[in-house]
Amino acid sequence: MTDTLHIIGGGMAGSEAAWQAANAGVEVVIHEMRPKVETFAHQTGLLGEMVCSNSFRSDDDEQNAVGLLHWEMRAADGLIMACADKNRLPAGGALAVDRDPFAQTVTDTLLAHPNITVEYGEISELPKDGKWIIATGPLTSGALAEAIAAETGAEALAFFDAIAPIVYFDSIDMSKAWMQSRYDKGETEEERTAYLNCPMDKQQYDDFIDALLEADKTEFREGETAGYFDGCLPIEVMAERGRETLRHGPMKPVGLTNPHQPDVKAHAVVQLRRDNKLGTLYNIVGFQTKMKYGAQTDVFKQIPGLENARFARLGGIHRNSFINSPTLLDDQMRLRSRDNIRFAGQITGVEGYVESAAMGLLAGRMAAAEIKGDSLPTPPDSTAMGALITHITGGADAKTFQPMNVNFGLFPPVEGLKSGRRGRKDRYKAYTDRAKADWQAWLDQG
Repeated sequence: MTDTLHIIGGGMAGSEAAWQAANAGVEVVIHEMRPKVETFAHQTGLLGEMVCSNSFRSDDDEQNAVGLLHWEMRAADGLIMACADKNRLPAGGALAVDRDPFAQTVTDTLLAHPNITVEYGEISELPKDGKWIIATGPLTSGALAEAIAAETGAEALAFFDAIAPIVYFDSIDMSKAWMQSRYDKGETEEERTAYLNCPMDKQQYDDFIDALLEADKTEFREGETAGYFDGCLPIEVMAERGRETLRHGPMKPVGLTNPHQPDVKAHAVVQLRRDNKLGTLYNIVGFQTKMKYGAQTDVFKQIPGLENARFARLGGIHRNSFINSPTLLDDQMRLRSRDNIRFAGQITGVEGYVESAAMGLLAGRMAAAEIKGDSLPTPPDSTAMGALITHITGGADAKTFQPMNVNFGLFPPVEGLKSGRRGRKDRYKAYTDRAKADWQAWLDQG
């Protein structure tokens, strides 16, 4: 028992943790409740299933903190990045994947590893013996969530996460829509035409905002509150914050030229991103929603080009649970009250697929080192991995702790560089150059 690492949850974090530990020579058992116990958001029993967007966001490792995190994971022989690269779809400067083949690749790779076993069934209590990683993500089962709350003496914090709808490509009117990445970003023609764009004039935009505000919304149960994470606000919540909010967010019209009317500047643009390799499905970018299903079809069909749209999936809303990591975890991601248990992934208060997988990578390596009688130090906070783990295990204010994406604001400043917007390009390059050197040095000592 003590020589085996047990991981609860086979999502991004659990899969990556298992891969890292197994490659270090440790026997690993993944405990996954699906498909025996289903969730309303998952569609399969595959490991590494993506339930929301199919994008890992920016892949720019010189000017973007997420892209830097991609680089660090690849340098550490990360499973999630390798499977994403194998199932990559055109997405401009972003890394998007064909979600079902991606999850199948993750599953097949883990099942083929001689040191990894998968056991299907729900774990409902905190284990007292052995080495464990809890990587159950935002959809932790009710019984396990209650056990965590009972152990920590505090309720798990929660916010609501909304899922964007997916449209069948052949139902989109391409006499109104066109293919173009913003600012023609991308090295190939396929990348430069990775997004599908639907333009709106001012009247269409105003009518759309009115429809959003008036649409029937999902009601919360008694005692629930809508504490949304700002990175995935439902569009109707954004609209409630001001009629122009969406034009400065997911519907901004900049960097795009409509070939059907090249001399007419769109007032707003709705973008869709390819969701599978065949190009038959497109995800409406940034259109997470809590509107009721009937209202969604009525409102979204007001978008020019989507008047006859058929939906493969409508938007939805679910509760995301996460622990107050700055209070509960040490710098090795162990639960202070039970140091045989580590937490990893989104349940720790990081937000996003990549960030979740990154925390799984660290938890897996740290657990493996401990099982082998070694000690693995926390990576320096000058790296993307180090900045994230430092934030969740003590850098954040526990009283106001909220889910966080990786960003350069979490990094210690580089001395002697110009501050402000004009110096940003040089500053970000300095951040990434320093991070890459420090991350490689950390890998070398492990």
